[in-house]
Amino acid sequence: MVKTAPQPLSNLQVELLQLYSTGISDEHLLEIKELLSKFLFEKAVNRADEIWDKRGYDENTINKWLSED
Repeated sequence: MVKTAPQPLSNLQVELLQLYSTGISDEHLLEIKELLSKFLFEKAVNRADEIWDKRGYDENTINKWLSED
């Protein structure tokens, strides 16, 4: 098996490690997870909206998809 060199940590990983090293409470950890989830969800929705608009999709598109076998 060929071993590859470990990749350096991303800027996000470094920030999270610094945060976790402070010993945050479980309650704060849950809040942070929720914030990250909401942030990533909003990014995904925004990207989907961009694609939707770029391709000219509308309610008729959805109805057509729903009626296909």
